[in-house]
Amino acid sequence: MTKRVLVLTLIVVALLGLVYYSKWTPKPAVVSGYIESDEIRLGSRVGGRVARVLVVEGQTVKQGTVLVELEPFDLLERESQRVFSLAAREAEFKRFSAGFRDQEKAQAQARIDQLQARLDLLTEGPRTEEIEAARGRLSMARVQHKLAQQTSDRLTRLVRENAASKQEIDNANESLDAASSNVVVRQQELNLLLAGTRKEELQEATARVEEARQAWQLMQQGYRSEEIEQAKAARDSAQAALDALRQQKQELSIRSPIDGIVEALDLQPGDMVASGAPVLSMLDKNNLWVRAYVPQNRIGMKVGQQVRVTVDSYPSEPFSGTITFIARQAEFTPSNVQTLEERSKQVYRIKVSIEDQRDYLRPGMMADVWLDSMGDGE
Repeated sequence: MTKRVLVLTLIVVALLGLVYYSKWTPKPAVVSGYIESDEIRLGSRVGGRVARVLVVEGQTVKQGTVLVELEPFDLLERESQRVFSLAAREAEFKRFSAGFRDQEKAQAQARIDQLQARLDLLTEGPRTEEIEAARGRLSMARVQHKLAQQTSDRLTRLVRENAASKQEIDNANESLDAASSNVVVRQQELNLLLAGTRKEELQEATARVEEARQAWQLMQQGYRSEEIEQAKAARDSAQAALDALRQQKQELSIRSPIDGIVEALDLQPGDMVASGAPVLSMLDKNNLWVRAYVPQNRIGMKVGQQVRVTVDSYPSEPFSGTITFIARQAEFTPSNVQTLEERSKQVYRIKVSIEDQRDYLRPGMMADVWLDSMGDGE
């Protein structure tokens, strides 16, 4: 009987001790959440038909890795066209910048000299020798006319005496008419030489000389600055169009912008993808964080403070975490939040970034954030 009482007494004392310990011993300040990562949705600004898919879901890739390639369609031909257009615009800009060649300037100067010589010739009028030569040709024409007249008169008498034929007199009359016309022509030539150059001819020749001189001065000064700027703008526009097309060409290869994990990918060669539409998603493995909810009585924390984070996969290897976000407004406890202080019905959302240099952690893992290990951040 005594032993039974003693045993019951010990049991009661043990229970009371446990109650006292559980009441006065503080519970560990820990909240739980899931490890998350930034999700990046990748696509192409040009779209088109899928040529190759080079990765699979769950694959870890490095930054710059080509994930999906699209068919170029007509981009290559359009690129060649714009390359040639740029070359033409560049050559035109260089031509305007260089100005006129020396040979072109010399040709313009020779044109001035030629027209000036013509003007001087018209201004001076005919030479004395030309006038004397014209008088000589007129005198010769008159002598020929006189001889033709005499021959015609003689044959006319002979025809009356039946000593010459009708054909002979006809030939003589034709020679007389030709000689008369020649006298008129030679007289007009002499008159023109004696009258000198017409006023209108001098004005025309003067205008031609001035036109040639102005053209030569334009060549000396080169092209206008506005023309050079216009050629430069056309060259730059062609360059910009080529650069834009090459940017589109680069969009044919969808590359990873980060070191990450391919999360969702449902593409096959031959599939059509729209421009600007996401075709796959990735998780940033270098930017892991825990979303957790802290009760009101544990809100005494600051952004930048250090905490300890543990996961079930590595219970003996804690990770260093930094509080990077604390919500300013409380919310009711979400149904998926696990906390040892269930009496608090309103909580504050926090974000804890994790350092994982050993590449142990994965998005989706359950993680515990130990608030009692907080320290001031630097």
